[in-house]
Amino acid sequence: MKIRDQGLQLEGRRRECEALDRLVADLGAGRSAALVLRGEAGIGKTALLDYLEANAPSCRIARAAGVESEMELVFGGLHQLCGRLRDRLSDPRHEALSTAFGLTAGTPPDRFQVGLAMLNLLTEAAEDAPLICLIDDAQWLDRMSAQTLAFVARRLLAERVALVFAIREHGDANELTGLPELVVTGLSYDDARALLDTTVTGVVDERVRDRFVAETRGNPLALIELPRSLSAGQLASGFGPADSDQLASKLEEGFLRRLQALPGETRLLLLMAAAEPVGDPVLLWRAADRLGISSGAAAIAESAGLIDIGSRVRFRHPLIRSAAYGSGSPADRRAVHRALADATDAALDPDRRAWHRANATMGLDEKVAAELEGAAARAQARGGVGTAAAFLQRSTELTPDPSRRAKRALTAAGAKFGAGEPDAAYDLLSAAEIGPVDDLHRANLARLRAQINFAHRRGKEAGTSLLDAANRLEALHDPSARDAYLEALGAAVFAGRLGSHRNVEKAAEAARAAQPPAKHPAQATSAMDLLLDGVAARFTDGYQVAVPSLRKALQAFRQAAARGDDKVVQWLWRGCPVAPELWDDEAWHELTDRGVELARGQGALGVLPGALTYRAVVHLHAGEFATAAMLVTESDAIAAATGTTPLRDGRLMLAAWRGEESLAANLIEAAVQDAIARGEGRALGLAMHATAVLYNGLCRYDVAHEAARKACEHEDLGFFAWSLVESIEAAAHSNAAAAATDALRQLEERARAAGTDWALGLLARSAALVAEGNDADAQYQEAVERLGRTRMVVHLARARLLYGEWLRRENRRHDARLQLRLAHDSLNEMGAKAFAARARQELAATGAAPRRQEDTNREILTAREAQIARLAADGLTNHEIGSQLFLSPHTVDWHLRKVFSKLAVTSRRQLDPTLIDAISPVTAG
Repeated sequence: MKIRDQGLQLEGRRRECEALDRLVADLGAGRSAALVLRGEAGIGKTALLDYLEANAPSCRIARAAGVESEMELVFGGLHQLCGRLRDRLSDPRHEALSTAFGLTAGTPPDRFQVGLAMLNLLTEAAEDAPLICLIDDAQWLDRMSAQTLAFVARRLLAERVALVFAIREHGDANELTGLPELVVTGLSYDDARALLDTTVTGVVDERVRDRFVAETRGNPLALIELPRSLSAGQLASGFGPADSDQLASKLEEGFLRRLQALPGETRLLLLMAAAEPVGDPVLLWRAADRLGISSGAAAIAESAGLIDIGSRVRFRHPLIRSAAYGSGSPADRRAVHRALADATDAALDPDRRAWHRANATMGLDEKVAAELEGAAARAQARGGVGTAAAFLQRSTELTPDPSRRAKRALTAAGAKFGAGEPDAAYDLLSAAEIGPVDDLHRANLARLRAQINFAHRRGKEAGTSLLDAANRLEALHDPSARDAYLEALGAAVFAGRLGSHRNVEKAAEAARAAQPPAKHPAQATSAMDLLLDGVAARFTDGYQVAVPSLRKALQAFRQAAARGDDKVVQWLWRGCPVAPELWDDEAWHELTDRGVELARGQGALGVLPGALTYRAVVHLHAGEFATAAMLVTESDAIAAATGTTPLRDGRLMLAAWRGEESLAANLIEAAVQDAIARGEGRALGLAMHATAVLYNGLCRYDVAHEAARKACEHEDLGFFAWSLVESIEAAAHSNAAAAATDALRQLEERARAAGTDWALGLLARSAALVAEGNDADAQYQEAVERLGRTRMVVHLARARLLYGEWLRRENRRHDARLQLRLAHDSLNEMGAKAFAARARQELAATGAAPRRQEDTNREILTAREAQIARLAADGLTNHEIGSQLFLSPHTVDWHLRKVFSKLAVTSRRQLDPTLIDAISPVTAG
């Protein structure tokens, strides 16, 4: 019955079958593929998956199916898919997967470490024969499995692996959005009529047949199943599906009627099979024996065409599973879950056993609640944050003691927030407020609510709520108060100029008044405590007073980074702005470099895009635009693979420094709108700073001055002084001497307090713009000398540009040409096109011209090719490059072959970093 029905559903599916045939052919040619089959229930997606399996004899097949009742169990879908690859999981390279599955103990893996391990596992499995992974009902995959498989699908290129997903038309698998899709629609009228004629054999009026075809919209399963639920008289009289918009429910009702006609023992077995998503027949029969169900029950279900019980238990269609489970009484459901819990090995699969026990429990039960709490801890250890949150939520629901129930609700809310489910977290916070709880519990509850508000809404109110929570924790002498104050201060800094009146100062004053936690006399003050003290001093006592505290904090961060402290990755976004705030280019370089290294090593893709962006800005100021662009591209690629919003800062600043007016203006406008909508004043200040850089390069000094003036309206941490520098240059070129002098006074206070060559070099450059004669000459020379001792090459080049412009106005043409030519060559090489054009125009005014650039006439590398070529030139292997960029070694090799062709080389030893940079997409042209 099953084979015949699937054959009927494929009638008229030539378009879809040809697409699947092409996919198999692509695999045979060494290419990979990802495809989403999308359509309503019963449209034939499962039949198409079966067709693909039957018509790929040279390929290895792995199958999995999402199950609605298993959506909360972490990595359940991956566990199914890897069933036939289990022998490969002992390889140390796949440790993240074996830890995630609970097969080995270890550090909880980041979900993207699991993704990379899965990518490599599938790639290795395809070495002997192409591999096709078929995932049915993907809308019901657990979230971690869906995210991992989507990550893998987006990284496939040359691995001979195909991932084919079947998903409902209105499924919730947002992780698959953007993958290639094949929409499976209803059969044509002729094909639908032909299919209907094979299932309706009695005398039926033609108009009734036509109505049936029209109202089922050519849905094959409906054309097969609905007539079976109607008598010959009903068909002949024109009775048909009344509501085409509820076709899935009509189909399920048809299956339900067929189930109701079965013996009670058979219905109970089908209910048990629906509640056991693994598809393990041994487990099913073990549980069935506990309820006294005989093997004859299975024979009846199989003869009815509802289920197959062989090496795996498989329903003929997911709607049958849904109907079988939905039709069970609450008592029967509890009975089958209890039997399944008893039949599940407590040592091998304790979490699924706990989940079955929870579903078998009516009312409150502390023993089961505690078991679920333990299951949550195990899930957390495997990196299953979402599953841990689900276990904790159910544990809360089963807890009888009101106080313990409130505490578990708060823990569950935190887990839900960590799992990216803020709405569920809010609901649990309401439960956490009920019951006899103490003041500390209420303070922690207020802090979590404020954290959720800040993470998902930002805005000026988030900092106030966080500060209130911190005050409450401080009043209770709780050691977490210091962290809460740092969160409040961070939120206030983010809100910046868009926050409430004096919000940053209020948060800083409260933080400074808070007592640090008691510690042993020999114990050093933590980097976070030092950071809190330094940043608080910055906004209460002023920059000059704060410098010593900020230096101590920065040094503590550097020491922690050197030790490889895991927490550095999480601290990076808080500590990193301190280095540019202190004009410490060496610390900035060291901290961002180590931050990226640690984030890569930990596979912490949640923070890696931010770490890459911070690092990109360091390279940008060092004049290494090509490397900065490579990191921005990588950050964007990881954001795309993880389904998060790409960070704008790196790309925006890169476009501004390159002088790409159209692109930069669009990015700036989008950044401004987003900053205003989210209440992020610091992001608004950075957008104004980028505008000033852009238009100083384009010689639109009036626009640059206005943007710099707006940027300087608030002392944003990390780049306020940069905006002062841009303001002075723009004002000096706009005959706004008073504004330039005022900005110079503010800059001098900070630069002299910092005392670094970077700070004093930019101060000298800026002072020269408002000086005259020998004073100006001396200031320019000091700027060139000091900046020449730093990593900040782009600022040295701009100092030479300004010096050359001044020398030309002083009629010192020979001296001017030297400075302008050095400036032009440097700016042009790094890709600062607008500033290079300024130097070129000034050179022309002296009667000279820049050196001609050699034209390589080589094909330009793509951003990904340039990135891989640079890493290969640095000596990294394909596997190391793949691990760093979250690609398979096969894909790295495929890109390198293209690089070799474009560079006309034959080995990695011939890769020349200078040539790679010359024809990279950032510097070429």
